[in-house]
Amino acid sequence: MNTPISDTFARQLQDQRGALLARVRAQRGGAIGRAEAALDARAQASDDWAKANEERDLLIGLEERESAELVAIDAALQRIADGSYGLCLQCGVSIPAARLHAQPTAERCVGCQDTQEKHGH
Repeated sequence: MNTPISDTFARQLQDQRGALLARVRAQRGGAIGRAEAALDARAQASDDWAKANEERDLLIGLEERESAELVAIDAALQRIADGSYGLCLQCGVSIPAARLHAQPTAERCVGCQDTQEKHGH
């Protein structure tokens, strides 16, 4: 992929990364961690442990999803840096720019992604 296009996707990914980190910070109320949030939820609902556990599980689930998203963004930025961005990791063909604009962290072409999802690999 040529440099001006790679730069466009790099900016898009950096913006996405910054927005994700800002959202995580806002959700945590600053630097609060997963364990602290769970304890806080239990303290606020001391009579309702089931609800506190549900809230903790939701928070952990959100954190895991956001962590996975951050890993995907960083991996895409690394592919830009090493020149492999925009190439399917499975078959090596170029991923269409429209797909990358819609999903800048895409690692595979549509065909390979469909195959992976069908086979669960």
